[in-house]
This record gives sequence, structure tokens and C-alpha cells, in this order.
Amino acid sequence: MDIPFTKMHGLGNNYIYINMFDYTLDEQSLQPLAIAISDVNRGIGADGMVLICPSAHAHCQMRIFNKDGSEASNCGNALRCVAKFVYDRGIVTGENFTIETKSGLNYVQLEAINGVAQSITINMGQPKFERAAMPMNGEPTSHVINEPFIVDGETLHMTNVFLGNPHAVFFVDAIEHAPLYTLGEKIERHDVFPERTNVEFIEVLNEREMNFRVWERGSGVTEACGTGACGAVVAAIVNDRCARDEEVTVHLAGGDLIIKWDAAGDVWMTGPAAFIADGMFFYA
Repeated sequence: MDIPFTKMHGLGNNYIYINMFDYTLDEQSLQPLAIAISDVNRGIGADGMVLICPSAHAHCQMRIFNKDGSEASNCGNALRCVAKFVYDRGIVTGENFTIETKSGLNYVQLEAINGVAQSITINMGQPKFERAAMPMNGEPTSHVINEPFIVDGETLHMTNVFLGNPHAVFFVDAIEHAPLYTLGEKIERHDVFPERTNVEFIEVLNEREMNFRVWERGSGVTEACGTGACGAVVAAIVNDRCARDEEVTVHLAGGDLIIKWDAAGDVWMTGPAAFIADGMFFYA
């Protein structure tokens, strides 16, 4: 089977995109295909696979699969890439449109120059804090804000935010000392998270700026995570470390995102997206 693909990245968070307006895949093939196509040694190599599909409720639909084949609800960096793809390639014609994901509709505003999308802003929706939203074991309606969390004999302080995906956020004094590789996977797969979680470590520099690193559920360490950056800013605000209704610059390993949690409750993400290559994947 010859599958046409486009590889794109948002701040280094790279996925293989398949245009389902022009192509059809069997549902049963999606999980193994995501694993195969993401394999850096025997496939193309990526953080996962994204399908750009027609939608009955929006201008297009995004389905996203992690490199382990699991399907995620949303991804901020992939949303920006999908927005650029459908705009630059004429699937949508306006600079304001909607993308459907498993977590709902996301509203897109982009700035274009000569028909090419540049800066892309997306409404990521309103955060949830209840354990049931993550989900996390315990009293379903309770919130986890700066609570002690013991993992591998070490006590950290965790804030949980759901923004299309679950995020467990931890503050560190210096980002270079964040236990990303030693504790990231252990937190992701901790028994308290029955569906696993994304893990973020942040160093707040001031009310308008932070450093950020991420261990993504199903993918491991990545260069960037858009929903994670949004969750990190929200976590910093509810812990009185950043300001509400102000733009916060988040320094990710792959570059910067601008995040704002506005007074109405919506979280806005602004950042770039870029094409890498088009090609054909030969899948047996």
C-alpha cells in the first residue's frame, strides 16, 4: 500500500500527516500504521501520525495517534500544523475556521502573507481541574493543586490540568535539573492515572515567562507540547505564579509559544507551524 504523506512540525514536535480528503484508510489499520510510520529506524520517524479528515461539524477534523499507536484527544502543535496544511493547500479559504478533535471544536485565527499561513492562534478551550477529567483516582470532583505526590521515593508537588489532554505539572527551581528522563515515564504510568498522563516540568521566570520541558503520554520526551504549554500556564496561574488574562511566553525545547488564559475562561495559544517534506510511504 502506497500512502502519500506530509511531514510537518510545530516547534520540533513532528508528525506524519495524511490528507484523508484525498485518501482512505481502513480503521483497523490505523494503530499499526501509526507505529510503523513513526519508527525512526524502519519507518519515516515522528512523534506520531495525524489524519486530516472531512468533518460534518467543522471545516476539517484532526485525529492524532501517538508513536505507540494510542489515539490522543488533542495536540496543540498538531492543530497549528493542520491549520497551516488546510489553509496553504486550499482546503479552507478563510483565515478563521474550526477544527474538530476528539475533545471538541477548536477555533483558529491565522495571519497569512501571500496565501501562506504564518502565525497561528487557536482557542484551546477551557481548562478542567477535577480528578474525573484527567482521569485520576480519588474523589472525582476534587482538584489537585500543588499537592504532594510521591514517585520512586521522591516527593514532588503536582498540579493537574485537563485541556484536551491530561497534564500533571510540576514546578522546578531550574529547568536543567528537571527529572524528565528519570521520572517522566514513571509519572506517566503511575497507578493513580488509569489512562496515563502527560508530564510537564516548568521553571517560572516571572509572571510573563517560563521554561518548560515535557514527557508526552505515548511518545516520551518531545521538543514541544502545545496543550502542555497551555496547561503549564494555567497551573502557574492557579498557583499565583503568573497573571491571568496576560500573554505568557513559554520557552519549550523547540521554541516559544505565547499562551493566554483570558478572563472569559478560554486558553489561547499562538505559535508557528512548518512543512518538512512530502512523500510516499510504502506500507506492507
